[in-house]
Amino acid sequence: MNPIHRRDFVIRLSTVAAALSAGAALSACGGDDAVPQFLYGVASGDPLADRVILWTHARYPDSEAAVELSWEVASDKGFADIVKSGSVTATAATGFTAKVDATGLVANTEYFYRFRQGRHVSAVGRARTLPTGSVSEVRLAVLSCANYPAGFFNVYAEVAKSDAQFALHLGDYIYEYAAGGYASANADKLGRVVQPANELLTLADYRQRHAQYRSDPDAKDLHARLPMIAVWDDHEIANDAYKDGAENHDPAKEGSFAARRAAALQAWHEWMPVRSGADQGKIYRSFDFGNLLSLHMLDTRLVGRDQQVTTEQLFNPATQASALATLASPTRQLLGAEQLQWLQGQMSASKASWQVLGQQVLMARMTVPVSILNALNPANTSPTAVADGAKAVTDYLTAKATPVALRTQAQQDLLDPAKNPELGYNLDAWDGYPVAREILLGTVAQLGKKLVVLAGDTHNAWHSSLTLMNGSKVGEEFATSSVSSPGLESYLAALPPEQVKSIFENVIDDLDWMDPKRRGFLKMSFTASAAKGEWVFVDRIDSRSYAVDTAAGKTLVYTPGLG
Repeated sequence: MNPIHRRDFVIRLSTVAAALSAGAALSACGGDDAVPQFLYGVASGDPLADRVILWTHARYPDSEAAVELSWEVASDKGFADIVKSGSVTATAATGFTAKVDATGLVANTEYFYRFRQGRHVSAVGRARTLPTGSVSEVRLAVLSCANYPAGFFNVYAEVAKSDAQFALHLGDYIYEYAAGGYASANADKLGRVVQPANELLTLADYRQRHAQYRSDPDAKDLHARLPMIAVWDDHEIANDAYKDGAENHDPAKEGSFAARRAAALQAWHEWMPVRSGADQGKIYRSFDFGNLLSLHMLDTRLVGRDQQVTTEQLFNPATQASALATLASPTRQLLGAEQLQWLQGQMSASKASWQVLGQQVLMARMTVPVSILNALNPANTSPTAVADGAKAVTDYLTAKATPVALRTQAQQDLLDPAKNPELGYNLDAWDGYPVAREILLGTVAQLGKKLVVLAGDTHNAWHSSLTLMNGSKVGEEFATSSVSSPGLESYLAALPPEQVKSIFENVIDDLDWMDPKRRGFLKMSFTASAAKGEWVFVDRIDSRSYAVDTAAGKTLVYTPGLG
């Protein structure tokens, strides 16, 4: 069992104290004798050099009465030196969540914070402001895809124990599916059946699901220990969402997508420690860590994304021509024109050593020959289909390894892009928006910036080169595995994970390394000369007793100009 640090002990102790005081409730009317419940802990987020968002949820049991709170920020864990304080109200209009932007803080400083209602006190959290000036190192814990019914949030527990300074959540913080839906095979056994039982559609639905996720002790622990910078992906709303709809939304049965989206975004802003503006649909924003790095958090999901092209449309003779034309359209958007222009301006103005994009989906070119895509059909796992898939991979790799002068006509055809074109295996990612990707990477190349892209979404870990269509390298992408959502080991269950790994790493030119089967997080460490990614994996999520899978861990370093 890992030792509990003294500061962690104080946080845990304050949580216990808050729970004990809440247990002594005398009434639920909201009067002087009422005891507010702080059931979901505290959180901090969106840190800047002089401020940070502080969050909690407070409610009188069985009451709609507002809860008048005071908040305190201290330089010490005992709150002897309170440096900032104020008041905030948790009301029914915000689902009894409360957020405050604590300003006037000192850069690069760790603080302790809490909320109070009379003598009743919330758990204590730690917050940190961003550094300014000359910065030698920044450490970020990168997270994505936490599915409550799939298993325990042991990855959150491990991040809370790490030496990361800030947490980045790249989306799929919750999932919208009904009970018994996606990744729910062990939910009953683990006591993690989702609430509400229906698929999320209304504001009340999304609020209840957020509350359930935030009731998880490891989620509360993570938020109490690290400031979080977050963006949404699709499952905070609906699977494979885009600006006007989603794969998992049927207007005929589920009503207006705009109404569903508005409800989902309101709940997300209520429950996440983010700095919310007047337009809840705009979450792209930048964070400057002194002269070392500028972190640009993007929305690749809702604000500008055109509807996805599907592999089925590309393979269907009746829709193929139209799908190919759409895929190659010069006006096809993923970020949207406004967000792209903003990002170009942010990167151009930045004087930092690194430009880091925190965003949802894989940007690297993950293209696979059609001969392999046709043969590797996850829907058909019969022995014959598996053998056909293995043969397609072997034939292609053999053709690549054969000297040009010795290649047969069949091998030449396999390597001829006109006869065997390469397509992205996941068209929900940047591979489905190739012109938009080229424009963005071309901007980085023109500006001469050092680029690192961070991604989530796939539930597996990846490291790739970012290249232009002419093959020139612009930067590198580090992608995190999931907190609990199943990955390729589930979708390609008929293939041994090591074979899946071999196929991807050998077939995809820009891919350097991947892990096909483990849950974990990515710790990124930046210095002026190098960006280091450390993938940390846990050995299980079906029990709260777990260990770090040290043998599976991976560290890769990007040093521009040196490889």
